[in-house]
Amino acid sequence: MTNVQEFSDRLVANIEEVIVGKRETVEFAVITLLCQGHLLIEDVPGVGKTMLARSVARSIGCSFSRIQFTPDMLPSDVTGVSIFNQVSREFEFRSGPIMAQIVLSDEINRATPKTQAALLEAMEERQVTVDGVTHFLPKPFMVMATQNPIEYEGTFPLPEAQLDRFLLRVKLGYPDSSDEIKVLDRQQFLHPIESLEKVITEKEVIAAQEEVKKVHVSPAVKAYMVAITRRTREFQDVYLGASPRGSLTLFRTSQARAAMAGREFVLPDDVKALAESALCHRVILGPAARLRDLEAADVIGEIISSVPVPGGDLNKGG
Repeated sequence: MTNVQEFSDRLVANIEEVIVGKRETVEFAVITLLCQGHLLIEDVPGVGKTMLARSVARSIGCSFSRIQFTPDMLPSDVTGVSIFNQVSREFEFRSGPIMAQIVLSDEINRATPKTQAALLEAMEERQVTVDGVTHFLPKPFMVMATQNPIEYEGTFPLPEAQLDRFLLRVKLGYPDSSDEIKVLDRQQFLHPIESLEKVITEKEVIAAQEEVKKVHVSPAVKAYMVAITRRTREFQDVYLGASPRGSLTLFRTSQARAAMAGREFVLPDDVKALAESALCHRVILGPAARLRDLEAADVIGEIISSVPVPGGDLNKGG
């Protein structure tokens, strides 16, 4: 897995030219790319959500588009529209911004549910259907969406089906004092995003995505992943637990994390590190949990501490 490790080191180092002191979040963004998934970045304004998405896009030699969601947007503003050509006497498809390889969906929760639903087919099936005609999306394809969790006026919360389409949900959080000083220094004359160069090609992305699938996951670790996901469905404070897509997310992302570390097999530590970002947005808490001020992260933490960790030899020889 040396190739994937070198790929990820190069990409993470380039993104960190813009995003300071948030290595784990940057690595999670790379993991999402390697797993051919989609990333939801949820945090307060000003911490770098949009910059993270733009940095990933600029570091990769892929087509990029940005959709700034607003309440008055229509589904056709996302997918595209068929226009009648009076010369050829035929309808022509004018593609929307979703027809790119890296798509930044900024403030996705400002769009109406109807417009949000236009993303579902694209995110799950890698295609869009306009006027009964299916148009396939390019490869690789990744949606990076941002939303502000504390601003409710003029927003429409993402439905569970939409949230479930995101492989991981991450938060950036505020930087510490030293990192915030670095941000000031780097932006004194020019924002570093303006000089960020491409370090990864489209072919390298596709090759790394295929290489990650070869990482070995032992039966014991698979059982560990499923046990964690199933426990979310049985937890007393959870109204709705994670679906099998949660187990599949742990499986895929753990493979990517292992490959980024240069390993050919997955460890339980990979699963633990990814469980919160992979499962929290797939869990709906019950009324009792909200009365106790419990959050989904607290529940996942309790589940991780209660599920027995597999031991023994977990590589291909085990």
